Amino acid sequence: MSRSDLSDATWRKSSLSGSDHNCVEVAFLSDGAVAVRNSNRPDAGTALFVPAEWAAFIGGIKTYEFDSC
Repeated sequence: MSRSDLSDATWRKSSLSGSDHNCVEVAFLSDGAVAVRNSNRPDAGTALFVPAEWAAFIGGIKTYEFDSC
């Protein structure tokens, strides 16, 4: 599967998705990249992250780097 063709990607939505269904979906690709899209508008576009970018993002979440409160 090429990065331009994500038709075979297995998308996962968080089990913490709210009742309003505002959530993102992620797909872990065979080359280690991670694709992210809006679950309400899956055809609106996809962000792709290389493994190092995804690891940095997850690390930031775990250390509350993005906490605005």
